Amino acid sequence: MAGPLDGLKVLDFTHALAGSYATMVLGDMGADIIKVEPPTGDRARLQGPKFDDISTYFFSINRGKKSVVIDLRTDAGKEIALKLVELVDVVAENFTPGTMDRLGLGYDVLRKHNPKIIYAALSGFGQTGPYRDKPALDIVVQAMGGIMSMTGPENGEPVRVGVSIGDICGGLFLVIGILSAVTERQKSGVGQMLDLSMLDCQAAILENAFIRYFATGEIARPMGTKHQVAAIHQAFPTKDGHIAFTVGGLEQWTVFLEVIGRLDILSEVKYHDRYSRAQNMKELEPIIIEALSHGTTDEWIKKFEEVAIPCARINNIGQAATNPQLLHRNMFVDLPCTAAKGGSLTVSNSPIKLSRTSPQVVKGAPNLGEHTDEVLSSMLDMDQDAINLLKINHIITPEETIA
Repeated sequence: MAGPLDGLKVLDFTHALAGSYATMVLGDMGADIIKVEPPTGDRARLQGPKFDDISTYFFSINRGKKSVVIDLRTDAGKEIALKLVELVDVVAENFTPGTMDRLGLGYDVLRKHNPKIIYAALSGFGQTGPYRDKPALDIVVQAMGGIMSMTGPENGEPVRVGVSIGDICGGLFLVIGILSAVTERQKSGVGQMLDLSMLDCQAAILENAFIRYFATGEIARPMGTKHQVAAIHQAFPTKDGHIAFTVGGLEQWTVFLEVIGRLDILSEVKYHDRYSRAQNMKELEPIIIEALSHGTTDEWIKKFEEVAIPCARINNIGQAATNPQLLHRNMFVDLPCTAAKGGSLTVSNSPIKLSRTSPQVVKGAPNLGEHTDEVLSSMLDMDQDAINLLKINHIITPEETIA
C-alpha cells in the first residue's frame, strides 16, 4: 500500500547524518527521494564499520532512496539539476550557507524554475546571524546549545549525549518544516524557503532549562540520571544491578514507600510532591538506595509493576534489540543489501504507525549512481545516447573508488 506521502518528489542534495535522516523519514512515508551525489559519493559512504564494502552508517540513513550521480561543478550537471527541480516538490540540502548559491542552485535561482518549490535548507547556525558561515557538526551544536553542560554524572565533566541528538533533532525538525510548507502550499499555490538551524533546534528541545533560567536565574547542571525538577525520576542500584523508575504525586509516593518498607517517612511534607523531592534528593537518595539494596532488579520490577509504578531495567543495545515490545512492534527490519556478496542488513524501522497507510520500509540503501539512468530517462526523457554522452564526459559517472 502506498505511504501517506506517495506522490511527493524530493530532490535530495543532503549529505552525512542530519539531512539524510530527514529525507529518509520522508522516504519511509512514501515520498520519492532522488538523492543527488557527486562523483565521489556522499562522504558517509566511507564511514565504517562496513558490511561487504557497504557503510552501515550510510545504509542506516539512506534506505529506499534513488542515487543519481551529477557533477554539479559543470554547466551540464547544473542544467540537469535545474531540469529536475522543475519536476519535484521539495529540494533539501544541508550545506554551509552559500554553498548552493555558489553552485548556481540557490533558492532565488530555483524558484524561478519552479515557483512551487519548497527549498529546505538545514545548517549548523542558519542562513543569517554572526555564525552563519561557521561549519558545525553534532558535537559543536551540542556544546554551544547547552545540552552537554547539563549531561553527565553529578558534579562531573560535560558529556556528549550518546546519540547525535544535534543532527537527529535537526533532521526531525526539517521534516516538520517541510510538511508544514507543503501543507501551506495547498492553500497558497506557491512554495517557500525553510531556513533551519541545528543550534536553534537545540534551544527548542531545552525548553525547561531555558524557562527556568529566564524565570529564576537557575543554570541547569549535570545530575546523572536525575531529573532537574522532578523526583523520584532516575536510576538506582539494586542488589544485582540497576533499575530506573519514576514516582508521581502523593498517592503514588505513598504506595512506593509501602513497597520499599519506608512508610515512616510519609509524614515528611517536603517529600509529598515531585518538585519538593527534587530539592531534597541529597537526604532522600541514600534512604532509597539502602532500601533497594535488599532486592534484585527483577524482584523490584515485579513489585513496582504490581502497583503501577513505571519502571525498567537499564538495557544495553544488545538487550534492547531483543526487547519483546520492540519486536512485537516490528521495530527492526531486514533490508536487502546490494553489495557484491548480497545478503541483508538489519535497521531500525519507522516508528510511525498509521491505521491505513503506515510506512513500508522494504528497500535498502542504493549503490552510488544506481538510479542515474532510470531517473534521467523517466523524468527528463533522455535517450540512452544522450545518457552515454554524459557518462563519457564524466558528468554522471561515479568514481570507481567509491562504487
